[in-house]
Amino acid sequence: MLSETEIIIRLVLGAILGGVIGFERQVHGRPAGFRTQLIVCMASVLIMIVSEYYQYLSYMNPAYIRVDPGRIAAGAITGVGFLGAGVILRMGITVQGLTTAACLWIVAAIGLAVGAGFYLAGIASCALTLFSLLVLRVVERRMSRLVFKFITITADEGIAEEKIESVFKAHNSRTVSTDYEKDIQKAEITYTITISLKHDVPMKTILNELSSLEFIKKVVIKG
Repeated sequence: MLSETEIIIRLVLGAILGGVIGFERQVHGRPAGFRTQLIVCMASVLIMIVSEYYQYLSYMNPAYIRVDPGRIAAGAITGVGFLGAGVILRMGITVQGLTTAACLWIVAAIGLAVGAGFYLAGIASCALTLFSLLVLRVVERRMSRLVFKFITITADEGIAEEKIESVFKAHNSRTVSTDYEKDIQKAEITYTITISLKHDVPMKTILNELSSLEFIKKVVIKG
């Protein structure tokens, strides 16, 4: 049976570790910030303490209903999954909040570790999580990666599509897919084009080059 001092230590340590990770999320303006991460971690600690208490009661009194402490902990992870889904937001064609959802998951795991008395594992996990959020953030920004842009072009019917593609090729971009929509009455064709680039290209430059083509009536760039 845990002493009252040990229970308080575990709860406070869980609050500190969850709060530290939540502080990083709060600084970067993420939806699940300081208080949310702190509460999730502390709740996980409490759930693990309750699990150990049930195990203690079943050990001391064989007539007591046996409860698998692992099932209670698994329920905590399932509940955190709902919170994680709530912070994942779709903003137009992009998805945000995946890292914050992962933080909620690891914070819950850290809380369970601290609640079980694995202080070293909890502290080490917290340190590694902060390393990935702070240090690897800088490394990730410097990594070369594909950037996808979605371009909608409205142009006169009968124009050479190669003239449009030549603008993209001039910036070393690749056309991933092209969808077509034809307005028979206006004699116009709408192109919905997805392009990929391996480097940052000012979209305003591509916008201006496309707009300079006399047969193009409208250009919309998203992504």
